[in-house]
Amino acid sequence: MGELEEVPQQRKQVLFLCTGNSARSIMAEAALNHPAIGGARFAGFSAGSQPTGRVNPYALETLQRHGISTAGLRSKSWDEFAAAGAPKMDFVLTVCGNAAGETCPLWLGQPTTAHWGVEDPAAVTGSPEEIHAAFEKAFRMLVGRIEAMVALPLEAMDRPAVESEMRAIGAR
Repeated sequence: MGELEEVPQQRKQVLFLCTGNSARSIMAEAALNHPAIGGARFAGFSAGSQPTGRVNPYALETLQRHGISTAGLRSKSWDEFAAAGAPKMDFVLTVCGNAAGETCPLWLGQPTTAHWGVEDPAAVTGSPEEIHAAFEKAFRMLVGRIEAMVALPLEAMDRPAVESEMRAIGAR
């Protein structure tokens, strides 16, 4: 879902935000859109407050290694989601980490928001194996949280309960 396209409203639309939109938010978008993970009930998008303009090649390799499509993925600004005609988000989830002093973008409006901090694998230096391991760790953390979100009985929950659960998922 690299292009901004409206999806049927019965699917919950989720925007994953990070600073650079090159790794964590991209992997979360692709994972959520994978049919076996969240594709039936959810549509994932991603953006950054200061996008790098490119998707990290290790993020692409990680997704491909797990059989997740990378077609159409691109680093983009959150401004695209504030523009007229942009998809209306049900959830906005920040996935920035805190250890490197990163500043997570804020999102205004009515979607349910939560912080799902994940340390930035793109900041890891070392051997290719160490970098791959950092991306794998971030990917597994994101997928675990996404699977917990997908398992929620959202239709039977009121907004405060959904907000509470989404924040609890981010604390795992």
